[in-house]
Amino acid sequence: MIDTMVDRVKGFFLKPVETFRASRKDDLGTVFTYFGALLLFYAVLSSLVRAVSGTGGAAGIVADLILTVIGGFVGMLVFAAWVHLWVYVVGGRYGVMQTVNALFYGSTPSLLLGWIPFVGIIFSLWSLVLYVLGVRELQGISTARAVIAIAIAVVIPLVLIALLAAYFMVSVATVTPVLM
Repeated sequence: MIDTMVDRVKGFFLKPVETFRASRKDDLGTVFTYFGALLLFYAVLSSLVRAVSGTGGAAGIVADLILTVIGGFVGMLVFAAWVHLWVYVVGGRYGVMQTVNALFYGSTPSLLLGWIPFVGIIFSLWSLVLYVLGVRELQGISTARAVIAIAIAVVIPLVLIALLAAYFMVSVATVTPVLM
């Protein structure tokens, strides 16, 4: 099991297309175990980084660890369902499990190295590229369609968050009294 995980990790960094093709028939247990192990690794290291930077004590580390693992699983499942909606719209017909595989395996770089302050963004972007490659390979659609599906799935929530933030900023500015 450990050897398989190490081979997959190396594969997603060095030969992602071949590794996605090899993962096409992976069952739910294999995918969840792989993702869970990497998520736990990420949770431990990111919690320690936040504790060292002074943003949490001992209780904060434990709470952060638990919330990161639970939130990571639930969040990724919701994200996978959301992405699959758009994958289906652009023509992907191989089922939601293949989208889950693409996203869970595609998260490898951000889970392994995304906890590193400032540098982690690079690995999050690499994960985004892997999402596209994974969706393309596992759903049997073109690169352009995979890019469209991932882009829509990422941009719509970002726009909604920006609009919500703008709304709250305007509402606070209009309600806050001006001191004379």
